[in-house]
Amino acid sequence: MDWPHDPDGEQGSEGRRQYGHAVLAKKIDEEEDFPLRSADYVEQFGDHPVRIDYETVVSVAEIFEYVDQAEFDDFVEFHQELGRAMREGGYWFYEGADAFVDGSA
Repeated sequence: MDWPHDPDGEQGSEGRRQYGHAVLAKKIDEEEDFPLRSADYVEQFGDHPVRIDYETVVSVAEIFEYVDQAEFDDFVEFHQELGRAMREGGYWFYEGADAFVDGSA
């Protein structure tokens, strides 16, 4: 795909140091951008790449296909809905601490 910037550049994953949620969050200013409308975010950043893992890059618009909220009042609400949407869309692979602990400790 022809992205408006390098998915792994400073506007993207910063050399693969940031993935998914972090890439989406750094595009907004917590102090100035709220309330934030989903449609406005997608209009401004929809074609931007988001690195999900070492081999997967999707657009902001693809992730927002799973976002149900039309507007976010604050940064916490934005994070919560984006996390839910990414899990629903199969873009969130964290399995939780229980997946790595057998409980015998």
